[in-house]
Amino acid sequence: MKRSTALMLLFLMLGVLVPGTGGLLAIESAKPDWQDPRQEALYDRLVHEVRCLVCQNQTIADSNAALAADLRREIRAMVLAGKNETEIEDFLLERYGDFVLYRPRFKPDTAVLWLAPGVLILIGGIALWRTVRRRATLPIGSDDDESADEES
Repeated sequence: MKRSTALMLLFLMLGVLVPGTGGLLAIESAKPDWQDPRQEALYDRLVHEVRCLVCQNQTIADSNAALAADLRREIRAMVLAGKNETEIEDFLLERYGDFVLYRPRFKPDTAVLWLAPGVLILIGGIALWRTVRRRATLPIGSDDDESADEES
C-alpha cells in the first residue's frame, strides 16, 4: 500500500472515531437543576455515600465510570419520584449488596465491621494497662549498679 493511501486511511479512521469520543469525557459534567433544595441535599448525600462498584475506592460522585453515571441517574430519578433515603438505600442494597454503601447498616452480617474497631481499642488498652502495671513492679536500679557493670 502506498504511503499516501495509508495516510488517507488513517485520517479517515480518525475522522470517524474521534468525533464520537466527546460524549465519553462529559458523562455528567452539568449538575441537574433541582426544584426542591431538600431533594438536592438528599441526592448529594446519597451520591457521596454510595461506593462505585467499578472503582471501589471512590464514591459515585467522584467516579467517571459508566456504572457510576448510571447509578447517579438512577438515584436522581428515584429522588425526583419522591422516594426517601431508606427506600433508595433498600433498592441499592437489594441490587448490589452491603458493599455498595460506605457505611453499611448494622446487622449480623456486618456486625464485625462495626464492632471490630471498639474491640481492637479495648484489647490495645488492656495490653497497655498490663505493660504499665508490669513495669511498675520492676525494681528500679541505682546508678551505682550501672557503673559497676561498666567497670567489669
